[in-house]
Amino acid sequence: QVQLVESGGGLVQAGGSLRLSCAASGRTFSSYTMGWFRQAPGKEREFVAAISWSGGSTYYGDSVKGRFTISRDNAKNTALQMNSLKPEDTAVYYCAAKGGYVSASYVYTRGADAMDYWGKGTLVTVSS
Repeated sequence: QVQLVESGGGLVQAGGSLRLSCAASGRTFSSYTMGWFRQAPGKEREFVAAISWSGGSTYYGDSVKGRFTISRDNAKNTALQMNSLKPEDTAVYYCAAKGGYVSASYVYTRGADAMDYWGKGTLVTVSS
């Protein structure tokens, strides 16, 4: 069992930065590939980024490539550094975990339905 808690959301002006964090609990965190997804009002949940269980590979959605960076540490924390934010980045951001030592590209390919555990989300609002 893995529990995920996101933090770091808030209101920021366009062009600014935010850093989201996801704290995980559970003894087998090291076997989970982590992902960030987001959902804007009236839209479907969208893949943002993923990092493999080893931290050795990452994958990004096209809309955030070059602006967002995902990372993880051995203390069960996953972060999403978001730079050059745009109003269209406004959404609730969710942290999610997928077990089974899968690759980051697996999470990108399979999407939200493949994830095993979810946090409750943190709201990011980017003003123009």
